[in-house]
Amino acid sequence: MKELGVALIGTGFMGMTHAFAYRSASAMFPQIPKARLVVVADVTEAAASRAALQFGFEESTADWRRAIHHPAVQVVSITTPNALHKEMALEALAAGRHVLCEKPLAPTSADALEMLRAAQHSKVLTQVGYNYIQNPLLHLAREMIAAGELGEITDFRGIHAEDYMADSEVPHSFRVAKEGGGALADIGSHIVGLARFLLGPISEVYGQLETLVPSRPVARGAAERRAVEVDDVARLLLRFERGCGGSIQANWAATGRKMQLAFELTGTKGALVFNQERLNELLQYRTGQDPRTSGFVRIEAGPQHPPYGNICVAGGHQLGFNELKTIEVARFFEAIAGGAQNFPDFHEGWAIQAVIDAAVRSSADKAWVAIPQG
Repeated sequence: MKELGVALIGTGFMGMTHAFAYRSASAMFPQIPKARLVVVADVTEAAASRAALQFGFEESTADWRRAIHHPAVQVVSITTPNALHKEMALEALAAGRHVLCEKPLAPTSADALEMLRAAQHSKVLTQVGYNYIQNPLLHLAREMIAAGELGEITDFRGIHAEDYMADSEVPHSFRVAKEGGGALADIGSHIVGLARFLLGPISEVYGQLETLVPSRPVARGAAERRAVEVDDVARLLLRFERGCGGSIQANWAATGRKMQLAFELTGTKGALVFNQERLNELLQYRTGQDPRTSGFVRIEAGPQHPPYGNICVAGGHQLGFNELKTIEVARFFEAIAGGAQNFPDFHEGWAIQAVIDAAVRSSADKAWVAIPQG
């Protein structure tokens, strides 16, 4: 398998990131098939045409179905608003295309489960765009936990905070409509997924969701306003299947924060601290050290943390957001070509959404809610 034909649906922020990743992946990871950029689709032909010219796609279209069914396409990337993921993914799966879908997989776990069942029936591979967990240092953290280096895990505290909705005059959009999912689904899904990646399944949740801005203008400066139907901040208490507890906060109105995807994880032998704002650093604490000199030690990303070395041969020179998406694409292509299993797939996307749905029910009922496993 020398190449895989790609269709990209959506050319906004994440569409651009996908395009960069497809262009870079085969150069940084020469063992994977090369991405052939076949067709890009957007809501207008003009937008699609501009993207095709900028990113090097062979064709453009305003018809996403035409992109999916193009005879040269084997992989479909979906980077559209959340509520559109299901229809597009089901069409692509029915056509036998491998699917890389941005997060969250769907607005509800029922929709996500339907997408998962379709993927299982089609026998193609799927990927969900939780690219932050492709960070080599987070894979190191997972290995350290699994190896028992932190002892018995006693607590997890996680947060994903940004401020892009802090201004009450930011216009109403799909994000604050019910089908958008709110802060918990939009960014909280990242920290929920990271918690699962490190510690495994979450068995129960107690959620408290809050809307800080009750209405937003239909356009910047407009007098007409529409009601906000979702949460601006979510606070969750967790119980993991492994026995420990934890907490998570998701907040898209956290003034001053741009990308605080962070956690502190404690165990009987040590602790780990990470913040995406310094994504090339992992802090580790070990118990039993000389109290005069003990403290958190910085682990700095470098070629000793694969696949950092595919991208840069020098430690301390740092990876960035787009490199994490490139690693995601490379691992997906490697799996399609018969290599190691890819992660996270549609099953994980559904499992994350199940936690979110349980938290929403918990907030309404003011009670702990068990999370379905499967």
